[in-house]
Amino acid sequence: MSEQQEQQKEQEIREFQRHCFQSAQKHLAEKGIMPKSVVDKDSRFLAPLCAVWKFRAQNGKTYWVITGRLPADHVEVTAATNAREAMRYFSLQWQMQAEQLLNSQNLDKTQHDFAQLLIKRAHGLYELCDKDALWVNEPS
Repeated sequence: MSEQQEQQKEQEIREFQRHCFQSAQKHLAEKGIMPKSVVDKDSRFLAPLCAVWKFRAQNGKTYWVITGRLPADHVEVTAATNAREAMRYFSLQWQMQAEQLLNSQNLDKTQHDFAQLLIKRAHGLYELCDKDALWVNEPS
């Protein structure tokens, strides 16, 4: 790979990371949670798929937020000890949410399609959680 191609790839990764960060802040704000700061050392970025951010909020609570090529979601930090476990948490939650949607009586096409998306993304997240090489620097 040429130096120019490497620089372009690094630029694309930075843009994706910036987009994920902005999406995380927007997601929290839409849920009525005002972000105060991000805990960089606990956050993880898996380009170009997703990012798991640890945010401190103005309400005094801390949250895990997942963004990227998947639905944005959040949970209080007490649900997981680290980014890997947060990703596993979202995977399991999305599988349960998809099952609830698919079992509902008045399921329309949009809900069905969203449930299918949740299932695919949940499986993808779970596979990422199982790849030990991605998590060698993850604190326990």
